[in-house]
Amino acid sequence: MGSDNKRSQPRVLIAADTYPPHVNGAAKSCYRLATKLTAYGYDVHVVSPHYSSGPGTIEFHQEATVHRLRSYAAPTHEYYRLVMPWYANKAVDNLLAELSPDVVHAQCHYMVGDAAITAAERRRIRLICTNHFMPENLDPFIPGPQFFKNIVSRRSWYDMGRLMQKANIITTPTPLSVQNMNQKANLEYVVPVSNGIDVAKYELRTGEQVAAHPYPTVLFVGRLAVEKNVHVLLRALTMTTFNVHAEIIGDGEQRDYLHRLAEELGIADRVLFRGLVSEDELREAYLRADIFTQPCTAELQSLASLEAMSASTPVVLANALALPHLVAEGVNGYLFEPNDSADMAKKIDTVLRASAEERYAMGQASHKFASAHAHEKIMDIIIRMYGGATSDEVAVMVSEAKLR
Repeated sequence: MGSDNKRSQPRVLIAADTYPPHVNGAAKSCYRLATKLTAYGYDVHVVSPHYSSGPGTIEFHQEATVHRLRSYAAPTHEYYRLVMPWYANKAVDNLLAELSPDVVHAQCHYMVGDAAITAAERRRIRLICTNHFMPENLDPFIPGPQFFKNIVSRRSWYDMGRLMQKANIITTPTPLSVQNMNQKANLEYVVPVSNGIDVAKYELRTGEQVAAHPYPTVLFVGRLAVEKNVHVLLRALTMTTFNVHAEIIGDGEQRDYLHRLAEELGIADRVLFRGLVSEDELREAYLRADIFTQPCTAELQSLASLEAMSASTPVVLANALALPHLVAEGVNGYLFEPNDSADMAKKIDTVLRASAEERYAMGQASHKFASAHAHEKIMDIIIRMYGGATSDEVAVMVSEAKLR
């Protein structure tokens, strides 16, 4: 499939270091971007590490043609896969030569992203770079003392700046992430562009009824990883005034520890660990929850929080990184001090103590907040980015989208 001047569809190559069946925010964002671009008439290709051992493959999915690169299991991570740099460089460069995409959209600056950025610059292909990641998130998976982890983190920020400065436009989901990239990666022109969500998907349909939980229930959705701080939620359950239960959706390396902790705290009968669920089951969980909570201190946007807000759910979120941007205190929920289970319990109680009318109003406010991140608005911006808009023009579009 070489360069074809007669092709009617614009072609984009999305380069990602994680993609479904991996389950995480970055993988989910890439999948949704591919799906929406296909719906908008793009010929979408994704290049990412293979999710298992064996040679590279090409998979034809509804949302995109996915080019899987030969990869190896990371020794300290449950599912993360590593692609050797020399192989990634050659494979991605060959792929660009074959596809001649109109745009390369790199979703990272590691491995596959590095190779895609370098090859796109050399071949003078329009390049968009998006950062979904905080290098400090790697800390739990890097062996050695903290000073060594700090060195790795600083090098990662440096590499982010060195590579992403080659892009025509650099984006990241939130203004706070922009600040981090300005300060730590020395990237001056970064535009905050939300990952976007399908707001309507999580709304209650006309005539639809979802049975309430028998007990007040808080919901957590996400990877069971160290930085998600799910233990803070479990400890908070022991401090709430109400008989609060928790529904936890997701899986990860912390699952066994969290099951043991629930037993040790004497709340195992109040915590439902559901693991991975279908999209329909996830939607129902958002609609049934009394409160959505996110104790993570390393969220660059938190798609799960936005999905819950789309379902008109009040939120109790950690006052860290991007999460404060999603909360108006007392309007759609509350913030609690990071890693402070007592404060989290207090804020959960505050929501549950409100009248039914007040909680309904909180849910409606959540939905209004989430609507600013609707895919329709975000895709308009992305299409303009792909078509040649400058960073300044995109920044104006982002500002105007928030006013609509």
